Amino acid sequence: QVQLVESGGGLVQAGESLRLSCAASGGISSTYAVGWFRQAPGKEREFVGAISWSSFTSRYAGSVKGRFAISRDNAKTTVYLQMNSLKPEDTAVYYCAATSLPYIPTITAAYQYWGQGTQVTVSS
Repeated sequence: QVQLVESGGGLVQAGESLRLSCAASGGISSTYAVGWFRQAPGKEREFVGAISWSSFTSRYAGSVKGRFAISRDNAKTTVYLQMNSLKPEDTAVYYCAATSLPYIPTITAAYQYWGQGTQVTVSS
């Protein structure tokens, strides 16, 4: 069973940076990609970005492109979300998720494994 554990959330001011980590364990070799989603209060969970374990493919939401970057470590057990130039509207609970589909989907239903989430709060 694939397990995902996020860490690195916290409170920052607008314009600052934060890096989230997603530690993967279990049958991670059965998955193709790991993605990041976020959910603000009263809103639906939305796609932020994702990367394939091979690192050959990545995809980002338009709202974060150029500010956020996803990478993974060489051991292919941890995926990072580097968030720069943070804005108050980036405030949300951030989740990592893994998919076994052979491409990078952007909808939540396409991801089979989920972490518990980590809170990111950006003050103005």
